[in-house]
Amino acid sequence: MHSNPFLTQFILEEQRSIPNATGDFTGLLNDIVTACKTISHLVNRGGLIDILGTAGTENIQGEGQKKLDVISNDVMVNSLEWTGHLSAMASEEIEEIIPIPDQYPKGKYLLLFDPLDGSSNIDINISVGTIFSILRCPDDVSEPTQEDFLQPGTQQVCAGFCVYGPTTMMVLTTGHGVNGFTLDQDIGEFILTHPDMTIPEDTMEFAINMSNQRFWAAPMQRYIEDCLQGKEGCRSKNFNMRWVASMVSEVYRILTRGGIFMYPWDSRDPGKPGRLRLMYEANPMSFIVEQAGGISSTGDQRILEINPEGIHQRVPVILGSKNEVERVIAYHQET
Repeated sequence: MHSNPFLTQFILEEQRSIPNATGDFTGLLNDIVTACKTISHLVNRGGLIDILGTAGTENIQGEGQKKLDVISNDVMVNSLEWTGHLSAMASEEIEEIIPIPDQYPKGKYLLLFDPLDGSSNIDINISVGTIFSILRCPDDVSEPTQEDFLQPGTQQVCAGFCVYGPTTMMVLTTGHGVNGFTLDQDIGEFILTHPDMTIPEDTMEFAINMSNQRFWAAPMQRYIEDCLQGKEGCRSKNFNMRWVASMVSEVYRILTRGGIFMYPWDSRDPGKPGRLRLMYEANPMSFIVEQAGGISSTGDQRILEINPEGIHQRVPVILGSKNEVERVIAYHQET
């Protein structure tokens, strides 16, 4: 018998401490967990049931979609549209918001999700994951529009991600710290295995795509150059570099042992100030990182305070160990 609580029990107990809690939020989280278990199963069996590879379509970003991207998106929508907990949804894979069909009851929450983050790695057996963000639907709104989703990250009720790796892990915050749950495949339940996850304030590990170095702004060039100088340079320590191209894997590593992850502004496409999406990736991950004692910034601004202009808006992202992110911010302020 497990002594650690199941995720369902953990959330229920957390909700009981909140006055006038209706159970809607607990129900919604349970529905998201069920969807993630389904996606986990599909990811694990992908090679056996011929769902790896390319779907031959593009998403709203003009990026080629993998079969599992499309399937994972459908799993999320089909698992959540009928439950009565949501007023509307938005997916990184779909241009418009996803309304709740008329035949189903509507709830008081809005859900944004990236159904399969890091999907360029699907075919090479590197961890991928699902990221989600829960917002409250404005009280007087019965038919949400895109505008109703455009809330700063500070308004998030909950953020989480599921990483489908050697084990399937769910990492979650409701604004009271960060907890990690491991899927026990034998019983099909997430068990609390990583309570109160905290990010060490210092690190000797950075994650960045070095192939874009020539396009970065001067402060980022300088920061990385200082890291690369190692013990002999101004940092007086040797750094390791990581780059998995799967944000769920990068953030999970930072949560467990510290580090800094950077997808900074670059000059390749003036129309895209950053690579990562504010609403589906940057906001939920920033909420989690801050709740674990880290910092998340564009270099110039706290990500959670950005007022969104569109549901597919992109931003630069610098997140992780507090002292390291503060150093990068200081480099930006000096220019």
